[in-house]
Amino acid sequence: MRAQVGDRLIPDGDPDRIAVVIGLRNADGSPPYVVKWLTGGHIALVFPGPYARIVHADPANGTAAANGTAAANGTAAANGAAAANGAAAANGAAAANGVPE
Repeated sequence: MRAQVGDRLIPDGDPDRIAVVIGLRNADGSPPYVVKWLTGGHIALVFPGPYARIVHADPANGTAAANGTAAANGTAAANGAAAANGAAAANGAAAANGVPE
């Protein structure tokens, strides 16, 4: 199992419990993962079970890609690339319209 920041984790195939991967402990994307649960917003370190699955983020649907490309809806990527709508990245890089965040 390999994940990237922004991917969704569905533990043991339970679609009612979904988390977003917000951090990796291993550079190769192997577990454990730091996740934020969508219900409640609790942040936890998770060692997924054998029936858990990863749903990879898709830049086409507006989710920022882990490789730093901006998503179609303009959400900036994690590495600080400017978004198409001019929103600045988290590291303070200038936006497409030249106005810093």
